[in-house]
Amino acid sequence: MSEQLETLRTWINESDNIVFFGGAGVSTESGIPDFRSVDGLYHQQYDYPPETILSHTFFRRNTEEFYRFYRAKMLVLDAKPNAAHKKLAEWEQQGKLKAVVTQNIDGLHQAAGSKVVYELHGSVHRNYCQKCGAFYDARYMLESTGIPRCEKCGGLIKPDVVLYEEGLDQATINGAVHAISQADVLIIGGTSLTVYPAAGLIDYYNGNKLVLINKSVTPMDSRADLLVQGPIGEIFSQL
Repeated sequence: MSEQLETLRTWINESDNIVFFGGAGVSTESGIPDFRSVDGLYHQQYDYPPETILSHTFFRRNTEEFYRFYRAKMLVLDAKPNAAHKKLAEWEQQGKLKAVVTQNIDGLHQAAGSKVVYELHGSVHRNYCQKCGAFYDARYMLESTGIPRCEKCGGLIKPDVVLYEEGLDQATINGAVHAISQADVLIIGGTSLTVYPAAGLIDYYNGNKLVLINKSVTPMDSRADLLVQGPIGEIFSQL
């Protein structure tokens, strides 16, 4: 491990064009459950599996049940950025890191101070009335009851989160693709690399310093130039 960390340190020190691409594993050390780990959301007891509840169809047909699950499981508003979030923000301030691409919807990268963040799956911190477009924050959603309605027009409020069956925002994808394609060092961490189209973004990397940091194996391990196994916050705090 020390040899890999030394290589990673060298690459980071020598680069001023790093891009980080991360998933749920980046936030588990902040207390936010990982969708697919043993104690994650997918193992909770609900009448429907989370993939069903977090789908566009379910949101439309069972809106109240969607919000019951959403408030209980998705709005972890007391979570704080961990060592990984903080280190990435620090690298950006130093001019080393150019962008963070994340599958997470928790806003912890911004809370740590990161400015250039491409949120592939949206954010719980942005919620809009579907009728008039009025904005509501995550705290409002958490404290609402039943089906949240707009105070201005009575329209249904929907989180700016990409549900199953919904497409990703094209401008966000374009920004992420551009950043990854220009990167000197691409660090991928805390993601199983099984969720598409997000996992496909790795194909746009043209460099020869692809770093994979994960607690478990991924389908992309053989493509990595450097493989580091372990919790990402723990590893980043050693850099």
